[in-house]
Amino acid sequence: MWKTEDEVCIDLNGKRVYPGMVEAHCHLGMEESAIRSEGNDVNESSDPITPQVRGIDGCYPLDETIVNARNAGITTVAAGPGSANVIGGTFVAYKTYGVSMDEMAIKNPVAMKCAFGENPKRVYQDSRIKTRMNVAALLRETLFKTKEYLARKEAAQGDITKMPAFDMKLEAMIPVIQRELPLKCHAHRCDDILTVLRIAKEFDIKVTLDHCTDGEIIKKQIKDSGFAAIVGPSLTHKSKYELANKSLKHLMNYIKKVF
Repeated sequence: MWKTEDEVCIDLNGKRVYPGMVEAHCHLGMEESAIRSEGNDVNESSDPITPQVRGIDGCYPLDETIVNARNAGITTVAAGPGSANVIGGTFVAYKTYGVSMDEMAIKNPVAMKCAFGENPKRVYQDSRIKTRMNVAALLRETLFKTKEYLARKEAAQGDITKMPAFDMKLEAMIPVIQRELPLKCHAHRCDDILTVLRIAKEFDIKVTLDHCTDGEIIKKQIKDSGFAAIVGPSLTHKSKYELANKSLKHLMNYIKKVF
């Protein structure tokens, strides 16, 4: 490396330069390396509906996994709550360099996490959720309540005596109803993906289809919806029943035919 009068020059002879990679869905910094419950802030599993929690409050910027990601060429990530909850809270997009998440953040919030299928059923099977029907119903109930809450706030026209009682969960969901924030929907199986599309149409909201393992099976419906899909991770084993159709062949067929 040398410096001229106006610029710094770096000799890259014999080396390769690549653009920084972007990870669109992860929990980097929320499940700290070599720590158990003390460093695990991925899921607030006290309640299946927690839109009020914010991923930025659970990201530890000094965790070694962030350094490892940066050293591997991942310069930007979207990180947030996991898929235990029907509504899990907000994701933050941040750069993988720094000591302050506030300074590392590019956009906060960037999405509201939502999950369908196996995970919410498993986590809450002894309390509030027994079927996929109730996963969808709990989401619909929250969306309906948010629409009503917002309508009452707007009707009050700033008159504090007419305003509804403050509800932090519903406040967090207002940007979703107003199409300012997408629902980031964890969905593997084709029936769960179709439920996402059904609810998005019912409430006229924006969604992303995250994981989308069975996307190849319903590629026409996904393409017609116009919603973006974040496919993967793919280089893992079939860790649960919802991944039964997982294969790199299906993934490549899906990418070719949809994108």
